[in-house]
Amino acid sequence: MQHDKLCLDHNNQLTGCVENRRWIMKGVVYATLNIQGSCNNRCDTLPDDAEWAARNNANILWMQQTFEMARTYRAAAIMFISQADPGWDQSDGTRAPLRDPKTLAQTDANPDGFQAFLVALRDEVVAFGKPVAYVHGDSHYFRIDRPFLDSKGRRLENFVRVETFGDNQANGNNDVHWLKVFVDDRSREVFAFQPQIVPANRTAVPAPPKRGDD
Repeated sequence: MQHDKLCLDHNNQLTGCVENRRWIMKGVVYATLNIQGSCNNRCDTLPDDAEWAARNNANILWMQQTFEMARTYRAAAIMFISQADPGWDQSDGTRAPLRDPKTLAQTDANPDGFQAFLVALRDEVVAFGKPVAYVHGDSHYFRIDRPFLDSKGRRLENFVRVETFGDNQANGNNDVHWLKVFVDDRSREVFAFQPQIVPANRTAVPAPPKRGDD
C-alpha cells in the first residue's frame, strides 16, 4: 500500500490538459493521457477538429516528455493510462478502429483521431527499448496482449497493451472486476498482471461457497 504523498507533474499551465499527470515511483514512470474514444472527438456527437488537434498535440508532447523523463531518471519501465482503445491492427473491428499495423492508418471510413499519436508513440517505444505498458478501457473487453508492430510488421516485444474490465449491458455481462498489477523494477518484464473477479458480479458461473458454508 502506498502511503507517501505522490509528487505529481502536470501540463495544465500551457495546454489546459489538466487530465495529463505524471509521477515516478520506485524506478517506474507513470503518466496519464487525455485520449478519448471512440474517435477522439473527430466523429460521433458534435465532433470538434480544432479541440482534437490542440489536445492531440499536447498529448504527443506529454508522451514524448515522459520518455525523456524515464531516460533522465534511468527508469526501468513506463506505464501510460488512458481511456480510448485506438485500435492497433486489423484484428477486432467490433471493438476498436481497424488500422494498417505497419502505417497505423485507419482503414475504415471514420476520421482518424489516433494515427499521429500512435506513430509518435511507436517511435518512442522502439527507441526506449525497455518495457512500456499502455492501459486503457473504452471497448469493455478485458485483455492483455502485444498488438503493436513496427513499420516492417515486426512485433514490439517490449510493449504490452492492457485493456481493463468494463460492464457490457448489451450482452448481459456484469463484467465489472479489477486488475492487480505487480511492479518489480528488478524483473525483466517489470509488470505482472492478475485479474481479480468480484464474486458478487459473476454472471455465468456462481462464486464458489466460502469455506465452512458447504
